[in-house]
Amino acid sequence: MDAKQITLVQGPWSKVLPISETAAELFYNLLFEIDPSTKVLFKGDMRAQGRKLMEMITAAVNGLNDLDTLVPAVQDLGSRHGGYDVIEAHYGTVASALLWTLDKDREKPSATGSRRLGPRPICWLAGVMQDAAAKSAKSA
Repeated sequence: MDAKQITLVQGPWSKVLPISETAAELFYNLLFEIDPSTKVLFKGDMRAQGRKLMEMITAAVNGLNDLDTLVPAVQDLGSRHGGYDVIEAHYGTVASALLWTLDKDREKPSATGSRRLGPRPICWLAGVMQDAAAKSAKSA
């Protein structure tokens, strides 16, 4: 992952931060639209969930410059998601919804995943989480 790829995520994210509550709402609305099966994974206060999401993404985006610290944290997150009934297909729709949230001018993604997922760092982070979730499921 090079500096240009990291900038492709960090630049747009800096614009999302001031509207993080709205961005979280947009993200979840789109996620549930393109993959309704994800809705049952979220229980409780969605505003609080949105705040957690924005905090986690901010930490990941800022951590792209320090992968030695970021990777174990993302692996831990992936391991925990393995216990939340998250399936492999969810990672693609989450990445698509996140990329659309970063740039609302994008064409809406489809649930089929036929649309390119976008900047490599987001796809890479999703892959790290998936790998950790798979390892966690095998050891359980």
